[in-house]
Amino acid sequence: MQRYKIIHRTYYNYSEAVTLGAQSLLLRPREDYELRIESFSLKITPDATLLWHRDIEGNSVAIANFILPTSQLLIESEVIIQQYNEFPLDFLVSDYALLYPFTYQNEEAILLSAYRALPDSETIRVVDKWIANFWHPGEKIQTYMLLQQIAEHINRTLTYRVREEPGVQSAIKTLACGTGSCRDFAFLFMEAVRCMGLASRFVSGYLYAPLMTSEIGSTHAWAEVYLPGAGWKGFDPTIGKIVGSDHIAVAVARLPEAVPPIAGSFSGSAISSITVGVWVSQY
Repeated sequence: MQRYKIIHRTYYNYSEAVTLGAQSLLLRPREDYELRIESFSLKITPDATLLWHRDIEGNSVAIANFILPTSQLLIESEVIIQQYNEFPLDFLVSDYALLYPFTYQNEEAILLSAYRALPDSETIRVVDKWIANFWHPGEKIQTYMLLQQIAEHINRTLTYRVREEPGVQSAIKTLACGTGSCRDFAFLFMEAVRCMGLASRFVSGYLYAPLMTSEIGSTHAWAEVYLPGAGWKGFDPTIGKIVGSDHIAVAVARLPEAVPPIAGSFSGSAISSITVGVWVSQY
């Protein structure tokens, strides 16, 4: 078992006082049999009222509402977790899905249909051509090995780049540029897997990087694939590995743009700026 402390601090500064709209916060890690929350605190300035709920994906969402105008918004979460996912390869895939290609059983196929939605025809053409680097129609390959090869290929052939711009690059743009952020690589992985008929979803969270514990970091992103018998298994194409104990998931979604850590609005004529800091350390 590993214990981690995560501090996630976000400052919004405004050139003059503004009225804040409701802010949607996805900052509380997803608890399950592999991850337990030991403590969680949320500090917000100016004062806000919070309403919590679980969304359709089971993510913990806090809605913050404000009364007073302000020229600065501070949102800081601090969480200590216990992470038990120390043996990420300790799982069994159902016999019929051990080798790819395979077909999801009827009940699974119905529930997973949204996570198998195909991209547009041009993306399918480009991604299918790219997939030929590691798989050709008619070939039989161990399903896990194929997914691992995709993650490794992205890590090996594309260059990681920090992008401050909002949003996610299309798979076509990432392949054309040869560069991308963690969220761009995760989305490329998802599009490739979906073009191959498998179910995939986007994960937003944190990564413990021992060499960067004293530096200001950022959130991290990866993808999950549904494997019959094993459930949702994470693959991180940014580092080319299966997801393990260093990954802390906060939110999952069918589409990457659905799970920003903080989303909201303000009214007024002010110019806004944002500063984000994330620190993940062993505790």
